[in-house]
Amino acid sequence: MSIQGCATTAGTRRYAARRASITAAGHFRQQQEWAVSSIGLGTYLGHWDERTDRMYQEAIRRAIELGCNVIDSAINYRFQRSERAIGAALKQLVDAKRAARDEVIITTKGGFIPFDNEPPRDPRAWIVDNLIDTGAARADEIVGGSHCMSPGYLDNQLSRSLENLGLACVDVYYIHNPETQLQAVARDEFNKRIRAAFAFLEEAAAAGRIGFYGTATWNGYRQPPTARDYLSLAELVGIARELAGDQHHFRVIQLPYNLAMPEAFTEANQIIEGELLSPLMAADRLGLTAMCSASMMQARLTAGLPDFVGATLRGLKTDGQRAIQFVRSTPGVTTALVGMSQRSHVEENLEVARVEPPPVDEFFKMFSSGE
Repeated sequence: MSIQGCATTAGTRRYAARRASITAAGHFRQQQEWAVSSIGLGTYLGHWDERTDRMYQEAIRRAIELGCNVIDSAINYRFQRSERAIGAALKQLVDAKRAARDEVIITTKGGFIPFDNEPPRDPRAWIVDNLIDTGAARADEIVGGSHCMSPGYLDNQLSRSLENLGLACVDVYYIHNPETQLQAVARDEFNKRIRAAFAFLEEAAAAGRIGFYGTATWNGYRQPPTARDYLSLAELVGIARELAGDQHHFRVIQLPYNLAMPEAFTEANQIIEGELLSPLMAADRLGLTAMCSASMMQARLTAGLPDFVGATLRGLKTDGQRAIQFVRSTPGVTTALVGMSQRSHVEENLEVARVEPPPVDEFFKMFSSGE
């Protein structure tokens, strides 16, 4: 039996109020009518085994206890096992009345071919048997043998994600790295494909299967406009408005951002009404919520940060905590996503939620100090 409902204004605010005693001012942000934690738990890394499944379940339960109400995944993470771990953890919390469904924001992604439980011996045969022969996708819709975003495929994948998660509704459903399609198709064809995908997702939102949708990218929003795989936020919002007016459901983007990859904040590559803006500024201008992945660059920013970072981001014990604080303190960022499969990492990283982000003028000093 699926858990009914989705994240709501009342539920997320109730959750934030209940966690107010263990989090500092600035941890929860008001976005898309939700109270959203500034640190989210990601589920990308880890082996595809039962031990890691159990570790993720424990980590997710502990994160929600400590003030993290954003849990992020994708159907292809760990061969669908990460979604299933989220579903198991959330059911345990709801059954024990330690959290309610309307308090937690669950986000996932579709686009990459996920396989199931473990790598198949013959990936191509698996795709044929499970996707092409079943009618979920046509061969000409799949790019690079790994990516598809046709409406039929997204319908198939969303249904599978809902089943994995044990939910009736996903709060944010992302098209996963849509710029992958531009490796193989021309811009005009890409625009047709993204429009068809958005049309399906508007239907899914109307049917209550998702709350909002978005695009989770790696390169697309950080590239110069001349790059083959560049994505324009203004164009994507324009497509959503053409399909559904100002009440469209394209409301969230995800992109990498950290101390070593600052382009989301520093690269003025998005054109909004003739003005060049950074991706984060453009998202804010367009009413989009920005969630940032790779906050610690897969643990590579947990040691050896320059002294000026610690001098600005005070009150923290480790470089890993400072890396998270840098991301969540950046203007325009709603949530810093951090991969956490261990309870101890959750407890260390969520200590950041107890420390207020520095004032904006203090934050900006890091950029002049690092020159």
